[in-house]
Amino acid sequence: MNSQDPALARLLDQVDQARSRRAPLDIRGGGTKVFYGGTPRGEPLHIGSLAGISCYEPTELVVTVRAGTPLAELEAALEEHGQCLPFEPPRFAAGGTVGGMVAAGLSGPARANAGAVRDHVLGVTLLDGRAEVLTFGGQVAKNVAGYDVSRLLAGSLGVLGVICEVSLKVLPVNRAVSTLRFDWDEVRTLERLKAWASQPWPVTASAWHEGRLHLRLGGALAAVSAARAKLGGEVLAPDAAAAWWSSLRDQSAGYFSLSDADLARGESLWRLSLPAAAAPVRLPGRQLIEWHGAQRWWRTDTGVRAVRAAAALAGGHATLIRGADKSAGVFTPVSDALMRINRGLKQAFDPHRIFNPGRLYAEL
Repeated sequence: MNSQDPALARLLDQVDQARSRRAPLDIRGGGTKVFYGGTPRGEPLHIGSLAGISCYEPTELVVTVRAGTPLAELEAALEEHGQCLPFEPPRFAAGGTVGGMVAAGLSGPARANAGAVRDHVLGVTLLDGRAEVLTFGGQVAKNVAGYDVSRLLAGSLGVLGVICEVSLKVLPVNRAVSTLRFDWDEVRTLERLKAWASQPWPVTASAWHEGRLHLRLGGALAAVSAARAKLGGEVLAPDAAAAWWSSLRDQSAGYFSLSDADLARGESLWRLSLPAAAAPVRLPGRQLIEWHGAQRWWRTDTGVRAVRAAAALAGGHATLIRGADKSAGVFTPVSDALMRINRGLKQAFDPHRIFNPGRLYAEL
C-alpha cells in the first residue's frame, strides 16, 4: 500500500500523534464486535475509509482487500464468481469489516471442515505502533523473528497494530448442499459425530441443541446424494436450512440473545473449545454444540471458575462471549511462558502500548 494514500496517511498521522502522547487508540471498523474481548477504551481510530478490493484473481482463488471494506461487499463480489470465504465469518450486525473479521478471528459453522480464518490468510499489511507500514506474507519471502505474522494477527483483536490490507485464500461454493435433521439426545449425537468423523461423508457443519441435531452436507451432487441416502434423517427444505445456518453463524438465533435482565441475573454466554471427542460437559443452563463436538456453547449463571474448571476437565478452555462482569478476564489465562511471548510481540509491534489496550489480555 502507498503511504501517500489519503486514507492511510490520515491513519499514520493519528497513530503518530497517539504514539507521541502515549494515548490509547480504539481501532474501529464497523463496530459490530465491541462486545467481544475486553472493554474497548481510547480514542477511536476509524478504518472505514480504508476500503475497496485491491486485487481479485478468481482463477487463482486469491483476493486482496483493504481492511475497512464491508464484509458483505467482499462476499457479494466473491458470489458473482461462485466463490466464498469457506470459514463462514459471522456477521453480528450490518457493517462488519474485513479487518474486524481477521482481527477477531471468528469462524462460523464450517470451521471444523474448512479451517479457521487464520488458515486462509496469505498476507497482511500492518500499521504498527511506530507509525510504520509493514507487509507480511504474500510476496514477502520471510517474516520477522520466525513468526508467521500474517496468521498471527488473526484473533489478535488489534493489540499488535492496525490491519490495513489482507490477502485471503477463497474457494468455490459447494455444487450441492443438503441439511439433515435428527431427534437425538446429546450422548447419541456425540457418539454418531465421532463415528462419522472416520467416514468419508461430505459433512460441512453440525449443530445440536435441545435434542435436535442439524447436519449439513456439501460437495459434489453424487457425494451429497449418496450420504443423504445412507445417513437418513429428515431433509430440510433448502430455504429453511439456509436461514437456520445463517442464524447460527451470525448468532441471531434466540439462544444467543441475552437481555439486560438476563445479564443482571448473572447469566452469561460461554464458548468452550474442546477436543471433539470430549465427553458431555455438566453445567447448569442451556447448551448448543457445534463443530462436531469441538465447540460447546453454554448459557449459564455459573461462576467463572466453575466454567473454566469444567472446560479444563474436558481438555479445553472457555471464553466469555457475552456477560456483564468481565473482571476475571474474557479469555482463559495462558501460561507464564506464553504470556512472555505475547508481551514480546506487543513490545516488538506496539512498544508504546497504544493499540486496543486490554482487549485481549489485561497485560497487553
